[in-house]
This record gives sequence, C-alpha cells and structure tokens, in this order.
Amino acid sequence: MSSCAYKKNDFFFFSLVFVTLFSYILSFFIELTFLLSVKEFLHIVWPALILGMLFVSILHYIPNHYIYRLFGHGGVFGIFRASFAGILLDLCSHGILMVANKLYKKGLSNGQIIAFLIASPWNSLSLSFILISLIGLKWTILFIIFSFIIAFVTGCIFDILTNFGYLNQNPYSINNIVDEDKKIEQFNFFKAIKVALIEARILVKWLFLGILLISLMREFIDPSTFSAAFAPTLKGLFFTVFIASIIEVCSEGSTPIASDIFNYSNAKGNSFAFLMAGAATDYTEIMLLKETTKSWRFALFIPLISLPQIILISYFFNLA
Repeated sequence: MSSCAYKKNDFFFFSLVFVTLFSYILSFFIELTFLLSVKEFLHIVWPALILGMLFVSILHYIPNHYIYRLFGHGGVFGIFRASFAGILLDLCSHGILMVANKLYKKGLSNGQIIAFLIASPWNSLSLSFILISLIGLKWTILFIIFSFIIAFVTGCIFDILTNFGYLNQNPYSINNIVDEDKKIEQFNFFKAIKVALIEARILVKWLFLGILLISLMREFIDPSTFSAAFAPTLKGLFFTVFIASIIEVCSEGSTPIASDIFNYSNAKGNSFAFLMAGAATDYTEIMLLKETTKSWRFALFIPLISLPQIILISYFFNLA
C-alpha cells in the first residue's frame, strides 16, 4: 500500500476489520488453519494493542515543540537524538515519511533525517509491545538496539558524505524551527480515548492485514516449505531481503510476518532483516526523498549504505 493516511470513510479499514473479526468468530466453529491462525494472533496481540493505545494517547499531550527539541542541532549528538526520537514516535512506516519530509524543511541535517527514517518504521511504542508478545522481550530489545545502531551509523555516514560534497546540503536552515513556549494541553479522559481510537485505526488496519496475510500463508504454504524458504542461511537471508523489498506493506502488517519467520523458521536474523530491509529499500520512501531533496543520489544512498549493515547483523543473528 502506498499510503497510511487516515480517511474518514475507509472502506479498506472496515473490510479488514469485518473479515478479521468474522474469521475469529468462525474459528470457534470451524477448524481451519486460516481461521485458527487469525484467532491465535488476535489472542496474542490484543493486550499489547491496548497498551500501545494508552501510550499513543499520552504522547498526544506532548507538544510538537518538545518533540522537535529532541533532535538537537546536527552533528553526532544530533544524529543520536534523531535516532532516539525516531524510536519514540508512534507512526507507521509510511506516515513517518510525511514527518521526515516536514522535519527536512524545518532544517534538520541529512544525517538526522536518514537516522530518523531508519530508526522509526517498526520501532513505535505500540509495535514494540506487540513484538514483545510475538517474539519475546529479549529479542525485541536486541532488534531495537541494533536498528538504532544502524540508523545512527547510516546518519553519520550521510553527514560525512554531505560534508565532503558528495551529497547536497539541506537548503533549509535549522533556524527555521520556531522556538515557541507551548503549554501542555490539559488532560481530558474522553478526548484521550478518542485520540487512542483514531490513532489505533491506522495501526489496526495494517496489523489486521498482516495477520490475514500470514494466516493465508499458513493455510496454503506447507510449514516445511515456509521454513526452507526463510531458513537461517545466506540463501534464506537474501530471499528475505528480496521479499521485504517487493512487499509494500506498512510496518504494522510486516510485524506478524516477521514473527512467523522468527518462530517457524527459527531465523532470528531473517526476521530482523524483514523488518529493517523493507524500510531501507521501500520505493515509496525512495521516491518521496527524491522529490523532497531533488536528488536521486540522496535517495539511492539509503539502501546502498544501510542494507549491507542490515545483512551483516542479520547474518550474525541467524548464528545465535
């Protein structure tokens, strides 16, 4: 899907909700792999989904002014803060592109923008809770740490290339960020619930799509075939990167698929690669960055720099 934008009349959203919930109800009466898989995933993710909605509603009351302050003013420390901010923001992989585009025009450095983009796609608070429920706390933390490292290193390389003239400087000035003294909005319980439901709509849509996709895969693909295709080998790793590159699904949708790669193929590295490579090679991201920066070189350097790191770390994860 090319966009995660919220739409008032979202037929796709309601269709996914209907199919998912109807399949869940049928699973109590019909023993079909697809139906039982939907039931299994819903039982796993619903506590994390509720917890994620809670944090989303809290983040709503933090003014953008304070979020922008997280990024700093360029340099190594600025890239570090941009990577950290990317992990904190609760946005889908396509929604984060709009934020990154806005931040670029606010004057952040090339390295900060790239670090923010790479750190963000699946590292939102709500998805982190869901991932913990699917693959466990230990590996979720490891995935977050190494995605942070990849984002930071890639951002630093982008700034080095910019300083040496291989990439154009951001034409916008960091001084364009208006330093406003905004007060934190007074908490309103019912508004917080409303915000949580609205924000969860995007998350639920793509999460349900991922659940339906992986349930279909379980129904029609023999477990041994699935395990062999995504096996913890170099061949399986490169196949995973290829699939992640051509599947245009939001981070919420890719999470259930990544968890199945983790659990059924016992390929921890391939699971990490599936989550990370999609963000690094996403053609929507590449095209938007090309339009924003007016540079093919800038856009294409993202997979060129980040993908080797992803493959290397994923390879060692597979050995664990």
